[in-house]
Amino acid sequence: MKEARDIIISPIITEKSMDLMESNNTYTFKVAKNSNKVEIKNAIQEIFNVDVVNVNTMNLKGKEIRLGVHEGRRPDWKKALVKLAKDDEIEIFEGV
Repeated sequence: MKEARDIIISPIITEKSMDLMESNNTYTFKVAKNSNKVEIKNAIQEIFNVDVVNVNTMNLKGKEIRLGVHEGRRPDWKKALVKLAKDDEIEIFEGV
């Protein structure tokens, strides 16, 4: 059994995610690559004590980077869009 704090890595705070938060009550998180929607939903409910309505996930490819003649790649990662119930909110995003 995975711990909730191992599944949710960090919140994503961008202009687009802030617009989603204000208009749709949808929060964006960087999550563990091997986690599924049910695990993400349970982790958010356990950590923040909110009611999750819907979870959408995306697998994102890491960008290829180059420093001079050296080529490399940033790691692949997973993003989750978590929609909360109408009256719920997560305090960590307030005042940002």
